[in-house]
Amino acid sequence: QVQLVESGGGLVQPGGSLRLSCAASGLTLDYYAIGWFRQAPGKEREGVSCISSVNDSTYYADSVKGRFTISRDNAKNTVYLQMSSLKPEDTALYYCAADIGPVRYVCTQYPTGYDYWGQGTQVAVSS
Repeated sequence: QVQLVESGGGLVQPGGSLRLSCAASGLTLDYYAIGWFRQAPGKEREGVSCISSVNDSTYYADSVKGRFTISRDNAKNTVYLQMSSLKPEDTALYYCAADIGPVRYVCTQYPTGYDYWGQGTQVAVSS
């Protein structure tokens, strides 16, 4: 049974940092493209970042470029999202997802491209 579990969310002041983790069981994350998404109340789920399955090419939404970094730790079967210089508009429920389709040289930022999802971890940025 495939399970993705996010952790690392919390309340942080503007300008602060958090590192989100996406740990998997029943799935070797190294083989697949992994995406991070977020959804704020009343808004659609949006792609924040993703990493491909082949050459670890990455994508970042314009709103987080230069502030967020996605990475893998294959030994821990975990994907991370390092978030820095956080802003109140980053407040949302953050999800990770796995695309178990064919080899991906380029990951997709669209939720419909992913097959397995975690339950999410809440990030709140407020003073």
